[in-house]
Amino acid sequence: MVRCSKCGREAVTFIRYNGNHLCAQHFQEFVERRVKKELRSQIDLDEAGDIAVAVSGGKDSCVALAIMRDITEKRRDVSLRCITVDEGIAGYRPASIEKVRALCRSLDVEHVVIGFRDEIGMDMDEISGHLGARTPCAYCGVFRRRCMNKAARTLGVKALATGHNLDDIAQAILMNFTRGDVERLARLAPHTKVQPGLIPRIAPLRQIPEKEAYLYAILRGIDFADATCPYWEAALRNEYRDIIDGMEARSPGTRHSILASYDAVRPLLKQRYPQSTLSLCGCGEPAPTGRCMACNMIEELENRKNESDG
Repeated sequence: MVRCSKCGREAVTFIRYNGNHLCAQHFQEFVERRVKKELRSQIDLDEAGDIAVAVSGGKDSCVALAIMRDITEKRRDVSLRCITVDEGIAGYRPASIEKVRALCRSLDVEHVVIGFRDEIGMDMDEISGHLGARTPCAYCGVFRRRCMNKAARTLGVKALATGHNLDDIAQAILMNFTRGDVERLARLAPHTKVQPGLIPRIAPLRQIPEKEAYLYAILRGIDFADATCPYWEAALRNEYRDIIDGMEARSPGTRHSILASYDAVRPLLKQRYPQSTLSLCGCGEPAPTGRCMACNMIEELENRKNESDG
């Protein structure tokens, strides 16, 4: 039996990047301690007020909600809400929404669902039939961000937490770097500048590897949706996931090194690419130009739909 490096009890996991075997209790404390530290580095809880957590029903966002509830439940000055986006993906999203509802009931957190059908005019399954040159994820990402921001703004929260883990962040850094999109690198969450109409995003799990979030959810008994989105295979991000997974397997700690390097140069990136002042699109959402990307995409889809119907 392999024993915990901290207490000598039976270990449930080995943390390759720091050489520790951890039992269930010390592993959960290891995760929670880093999430709390990261959260406090991103937002001042004494001034936070209301915070929303975007929860899809997957392991990462469910873990983020549970730990943030632990952190805030005894504070009278912080109120936690939950937002779920219903993209309209048959056989996939309905079950995960039910998981989120159950989790919110158990944590006593208000739950709000906002859907593509109501906000965009069509659901993801319909959108997939009129893609053109874009991937499903290109449309879904833009529309999800619009829905989350609108719901968060309607709730009046001061910050929107997402479940992005260390793997997600490392992939985003590498993807934007290899594409030469340095300006987008400067805009990755957590956000520090507050702009009218745009709710700043925070990422409390950005130091937590995906597999650790998975194990934490299992050990804590969090019931999450484990299905794979039917449109996931079309995502370019999958290629970067494979690259980083290979590097991490050969050199444990690579993901943390990518994030640490990014954090070191991030202040310089923000100086070089200061966040542009946003204006309001006709739809009411903030945009760097007169019209937001979501409205442009909706017009594209409507034109293709009309052409196919005609």
